[in-house]
Amino acid sequence: PRLRPFVSGYQGYVEAGSVPVLRQEVPTTRVPLIVNFGAPWRIAGAKDARQPAVERSFFAGLFERSVWVEATGPARCVQIDLTPIGAHLVLGIPMHELANRTVSLDDVLPAAERGLAERLADATSWTARFNLLDRVLAKRLAETMPPSREVVWAYGALERTGGRVPIASLAERIGRSRRHLATRFREQVGLPPKTVARIFRFRRALELLGSGSGFADVAYECGYFDQAHLNRDFRQFAGTSPGELARRLDTRGAILG
Repeated sequence: PRLRPFVSGYQGYVEAGSVPVLRQEVPTTRVPLIVNFGAPWRIAGAKDARQPAVERSFFAGLFERSVWVEATGPARCVQIDLTPIGAHLVLGIPMHELANRTVSLDDVLPAAERGLAERLADATSWTARFNLLDRVLAKRLAETMPPSREVVWAYGALERTGGRVPIASLAERIGRSRRHLATRFREQVGLPPKTVARIFRFRRALELLGSGSGFADVAYECGYFDQAHLNRDFRQFAGTSPGELARRLDTRGAILG
């Protein structure tokens, strides 16, 4: 229960095959921490990038564009999905330093937890790994200063409404200027509140399209002015049309290359 406001979930997985799976990771409001026990990952800002970054274990901040991810061999990982505010508390750094970047785990993890990958690899089961993460993250969160209440409230309002609440009304409710709210979001979330609202709206639209909803219904439900507005966000965040992206969703919601 202590982790729920700051941790969306854990995933443990093993993946092997004759051909590595290429995935498109579209913008999301989660901050993934990948602790890898298998082959490194190739990470690129475009599907056909010639010199992708190669990382073993890493953090990824909030992105405004898609990235492409592919394992270089058999994959064996734990993924911890943090909220942006949770990542800010765990790492203790301004989140704008992670925005639109992937960063090696050792470069940002607090010194006391630099052996986390080895400890997780040595655990005898996924349950043991998840229990270890519970202890490590709960301890880390207990040692940090509490997050800004105004940022927590504003971020929660965006989450609850799927990004449909106007930013001006958020600033008015907390008695601050829009510039002040943007500055605090940059520090504790990583991106301005307007961009975060657009990502929430985009993710909701993608979820509805994946469930079979029509374009006009999705645009209306998610607060887009019209279908052209919906298309523009998909072009920016995913580099393709809503229909094309929906066709590449697998049964778990992953977007295959």
